[in-house]
Amino acid sequence: MSQIGIESVKELRTLTGAGIMDCKRALEEVGGEVSKAVEILRERGIAKAGNKAGRETLEGVVESYVHSGNRIGAMVELNCETDFVARTPEFRKLAHDLAMQVAAMSPLYVDRMQAEQERSDDPNAACLLEQEFIKDSGKTIQDLVNDTVARVGENIKIRRFERFALGE
Repeated sequence: MSQIGIESVKELRTLTGAGIMDCKRALEEVGGEVSKAVEILRERGIAKAGNKAGRETLEGVVESYVHSGNRIGAMVELNCETDFVARTPEFRKLAHDLAMQVAAMSPLYVDRMQAEQERSDDPNAACLLEQEFIKDSGKTIQDLVNDTVARVGENIKIRRFERFALGE
């Protein structure tokens, strides 16, 4: 097996936020190809997110976003397991991105289960977690949450949100 360079490990860590040893192992598995290693870490992140899904989330933040012109705004309650994670830049960025998403895309429900209870016609468009992320159409909001779970190591839940627009 070839020696993995520190620069490759640094690049992968920058791209994914994963730990140094996780980055090194992923690079070793794919022979040093960073793009393939990103996919391996993303899959593992989803697995980690699934393992953490049952954990209780009682801490977090309420984040707001007001669009330029002050005519549209949104508030999101994002929960995690500890106050320590709630103060991290990754968690705060996720909360801000979610508030921006709500303001831009007007979802009606957090997830498909809530939409089915309300008997929504199009859960994909109406569910926040199913929407394409406005900053990266290759990701859904669920992918964004899973990536953050993998980075911070705690369960994260979007508890609720509200969108405000003048005249609505």
